[in-house]
Amino acid sequence: MMAFIDAHREDLGIEPICRELAIAPSSYHEHAVRLADPARRPARARRDDELKDEIKRVYDASSKLYGTRKVWHQMRREGIEVAKCTVERLMRAMGLAGIRRGKRTVTTISNPKAPCPLDKVNRAFRVSRPNALWVVDFTYVHTWAGFVYVAFVIDAYARRIVGWKVSTSATAGFVLDALEQAIHARRPGPEDGLIHHSDRGVQYLAMNYTQRLAEADLVPSVGSVGDSYDNALAETINGLYKAEVIWRQPSWPTVSAVEMATLRWVDWFNNHRLFGPIGYIPPAEAEANYYAALEIIDMAA
Repeated sequence: MMAFIDAHREDLGIEPICRELAIAPSSYHEHAVRLADPARRPARARRDDELKDEIKRVYDASSKLYGTRKVWHQMRREGIEVAKCTVERLMRAMGLAGIRRGKRTVTTISNPKAPCPLDKVNRAFRVSRPNALWVVDFTYVHTWAGFVYVAFVIDAYARRIVGWKVSTSATAGFVLDALEQAIHARRPGPEDGLIHHSDRGVQYLAMNYTQRLAEADLVPSVGSVGDSYDNALAETINGLYKAEVIWRQPSWPTVSAVEMATLRWVDWFNNHRLFGPIGYIPPAEAEANYYAALEIIDMAA
């Protein structure tokens, strides 16, 4: 309404327009004064402008992935006191929204005749320490040159990605490379009793893969065929990866482009992304908190 008055005030006059619109002329004049002097604006409006700047900063820092809840948690982590409903209201007014995951795609190809370890997880993905349970899976990406496959190894304690690999072929060697990266990074030992959980994909049941598990003292565990709940944590990470990286652009030209995007995302995911199930902190921080608490216990003992 104020813009309409501004546009027609010279031709029609302020008072006649306000009379037709049932607006007090004093309200329009107050509006004009506030435009000229922002300090005259209501405290809530000034506070909203400050919060909008912070919200935009946090949203952009997340590569425009965060929705209301994570923006709110990140602002609170930075000491910015604001109600969640306020963040919701302002993000809606600014047209900002987080990424939503789509439907999962089944990539598991199983061999019913292959020997298969028992399921030692039984959908219980909460563990009390790092290097207690790794879950693994892979997904695929369409590129101009054909399919590209991306494998992840995730430590279940803090949902940290400890190994990953991008390949143009979905072979046992491809997922083994991701496993080798995880073993090199984490150095698990027999004292850890580390469980390695996968679906029944032929890649994870291949002889060279199962032999490497034994050499690294990892305890194999396998879920049922085509049941996403038996490997739900890995499916969740795959879904986040697709939504936060792959589906955000219409096409991918090369395997190198996918690899670089995955590298950046894994680093951000591990070190910066807030994850609800671990208290809205990044996975690396959750692990650091665990080891810091152990040191305190050791010093007190």
